[in-house]
This record gives sequence, C-alpha cells and structure tokens, in this order.
Amino acid sequence: MIVLAVLFAVLGAASNAVGTAFQRKAASTAPQGGGIRLLLTLVRRPAWAIGIAGVMGAAVCQALALINGPMALVQPLFILELPFALLLAVPLMHRTLSAGGWRAVGTVMAGLVLLLAAAAPSGNRTQAAMDRWIPVLALTLGAMAVAVVLARSSSSPLLRAATLAAAAAVGNALTAALMKSATGRLADAGLPAFLTTWQTYGFALTGVAALLLLENALQAGPLAASQPALTIGDAAVSLLLGVALFEESVRTGWWLLPEVLGVLLILWGVLRLTRTVPHLVDVVR
Repeated sequence: MIVLAVLFAVLGAASNAVGTAFQRKAASTAPQGGGIRLLLTLVRRPAWAIGIAGVMGAAVCQALALINGPMALVQPLFILELPFALLLAVPLMHRTLSAGGWRAVGTVMAGLVLLLAAAAPSGNRTQAAMDRWIPVLALTLGAMAVAVVLARSSSSPLLRAATLAAAAAVGNALTAALMKSATGRLADAGLPAFLTTWQTYGFALTGVAALLLLENALQAGPLAASQPALTIGDAAVSLLLGVALFEESVRTGWWLLPEVLGVLLILWGVLRLTRTVPHLVDVVR
C-alpha cells in the first residue's frame, strides 16, 4: 500500500509539473486582471487546456495515492513537481542544466528523502469527526481569506505572488484532506456514498478556489516568489492536516533535527531552482 502511495504521488508530481509549465505560459501572456475574468480568458488558450489536463492527471494520481497512504507522506512528495518541471524545461528549451542547477535538484531530492525518512509518517484513517473538521475548515478558509486581502492591499509583485501562492497552498492541502475523506468513502462504500458525502463537493469547491488563486499568483509576480510558498506551504499544511484530522503520526524528539535539516535543504534547493529557470513559460514557446 505504501509503495503504491509513493508511486502514484511521484506520478502525480510529474503530471503537475507539466500542468504548471503550460499554465505559466497561459497566465503570463494573459491581459492583466484577476478573478473570474482571468479564468475566462485562460479557458480560450490551448496552453491552459494542456495545463489543466496535466492538473487533472495529477488529481487522479493524488486520489489514488491518498487512498493507499497517509496524507503526511503523499503531499510532501509533490515537492518533486519543481525538479520535474525543471528537468522538463531543459530538453524542450534545447539547453543544458548548469552544475548549480543539478546541485539544486540533488539537494531537493536529498532533503525530501531525509525529511520523510526521519518523520516516518504513518496512519491509515480516511475519516474524521465533524468536531475535527469544523476548526480545520475555519482556520484554513480564514487563512486563505486573509492572504487574499493582504495580496489585494499590496502593490509589491513579490508580496502579492507569495501571499496568493500561500493561499493556494493552503487550498491545495485542504483539497487533499477532503479528497482523502471522499475517496475513502468511495473505496469503502461505493459510488453512492461518494456522491452523498459533503467532502466530495467540498474538495471540488476548494480545488477550484486553489486553482484560481494559483493562476493569480503566477500572474502577480515572479516564480521565485510564488513557487517556494506554494511548494513548502502545501507540504507543511498537509502534514499538519494529516495529524489533526486523520491522527497520522510523525516521529518527534531528536528526529526533529534531521527533519528540520531536510526542510532547510528543500527550501534552499527550491530557491535555487526557481532562479535557474525563472520563467517556465519559456519552456513551451
């Protein structure tokens, strides 16, 4: 089961990398503007449609991964999206990756392995009681709303991109939690249970909201501002939701030292990678 969870999570990260690259192209060439107007503009662009196909493939893989393993294991593996996006960019752009770029890829991989090996996430619950869901929904939706308000009140492209990406990260994590619960119903009780549980419609709504926030984050500022917040934020919030909702466990005590080191390695590698290929839109031109 864990092997399947890891396999589907890695496939999902690769599919998301394709989706992100093409969404970046569509968003960066769209007229300035946000909200529904931006989404309606992007729908008419072929690059955006290809990007959405990649996102949909990633969602299917994510659902299969969440059925087979703990959320605290599955979601951090989606950090691999950024190295995959870079490795996709290099051949399509007919360029070679610098030694620094390869070191950054290796650092992200090493940090992720160290983090997950030290944390050893475990747990097999797919459902949570409403007294757990209510505070989680209040905190996550509230955090997303605050981030949007901060972004709208700021004139800094860096801050706007980072705060909108952070909101998208929280939305992605909440979507994953709702998806895990809904697909758990599907696996346990079949399609009727899946169609009648509130989590199914919850993850559809939060997924659309997270997607809209991501599109605006990509347009608001450079990838170097949005990608670290999106990548690290999704993994961190997902780990917390896995523990809070599904009683998943991670190792603490002295294990926190290699876990923190793993996080720092990932952060350094992500920052270096976003500077190695600052505009994924160039991949598909």
